[in-house]
Amino acid sequence: MNADFRTRPQVFPCGRGFVLQQNDDVCYSFVIKHEAGGVRLMIELFLPKMKVQSIYDIPLDRLYEQGIRGIVTDLDNTLVGAHSPLATEELVRWLAEVAAKGFEVVIVSNNNDSRVGTFAAPLQLPYIHAARKPAQRAFVKAISILKLKPAQTLMIGDQMMTDVFGGNRMGMYTVLVAPIAPLEEGIMTKVNRRLERIVISRLRKRSLWHEEETK
Repeated sequence: MNADFRTRPQVFPCGRGFVLQQNDDVCYSFVIKHEAGGVRLMIELFLPKMKVQSIYDIPLDRLYEQGIRGIVTDLDNTLVGAHSPLATEELVRWLAEVAAKGFEVVIVSNNNDSRVGTFAAPLQLPYIHAARKPAQRAFVKAISILKLKPAQTLMIGDQMMTDVFGGNRMGMYTVLVAPIAPLEEGIMTKVNRRLERIVISRLRKRSLWHEEETK
């Protein structure tokens, strides 16, 4: 559907829940759970397992000890800025460290093949483009490439509505990083940021969201 980004997000039906925004066949859903005390919103699906400033703050050794063996990562504003065509030297060193510690990596991005392929080729990393996150198909494919179970897989991204929500639905260990270059974000990402603020406000009310970064 064509959204009018000047207006407030609208509500659409989505399975057993409702959504605040819809993009083609992808819906960002607050899943509804029936309980003895009534119906409540399962906004915990948008809550990352870990919140850090950048990928370089992720405690790889500790996660390896916990059984994590694979990394599925977003690209734009997670690994590099959205306008950076190639990996930085710091990122190349980090990826080498990741490999040395025994992790396999797959890039999963909603961007097009030209953008993602150009970035991934020099690094010799497998990738999935046009992933349509948070739709599950790309997550399933990435886990299949890694030949791991979801619980053995890290999902790293800068967006709650796509990376965290999609990863949590799959049972992955989700890590939210701060966006590297917020001014480079596209229109759809800006819409997602508005939705994130709504989610965060509800998480705060339930004492589930804390501003300080955790490791």
